[in-house]
Amino acid sequence: MKTITLMLALAISNLICNAQETANGKSITVTIENISNNNGHILLSLQTEETFMKGLGIQNKKTEIVDGKIKVTFDNVEAGTYTILALHDENDNSKMDFEVNGMPKESYGMSNNPIMYGPPQFSLTKFDYKGENLEMKITF
Repeated sequence: MKTITLMLALAISNLICNAQETANGKSITVTIENISNNNGHILLSLQTEETFMKGLGIQNKKTEIVDGKIKVTFDNVEAGTYTILALHDENDNSKMDFEVNGMPKESYGMSNNPIMYGPPQFSLTKFDYKGENLEMKITF
């Protein structure tokens, strides 16, 4: 369990690193509406299978929470297969915090909103993006 949570922590802790944006494509807009409080920020990462759970996404965002909601847009996204990871970084330390037993202290979510016990799996969170504007909701 510690290995699983460590992998998740490493992936999410690097969400705010510099992003590599593509030159063509449209946008993916993500909305999260069930955030428990306005503390800290929401960190989001657009990832491919190659970058998944390795910390660096192809685009990374950090946004303030207003009234328990956020709306973030990833611009210039080329058609392809992606996943989006989101973390409520309540204490603004740019990483996921864990309980002594290895369970996450902070809320998180992923594209497709799968219910998982263990680390995220690309196969359950991936979506095919056709290069057209897309809106999606992620729940915590």
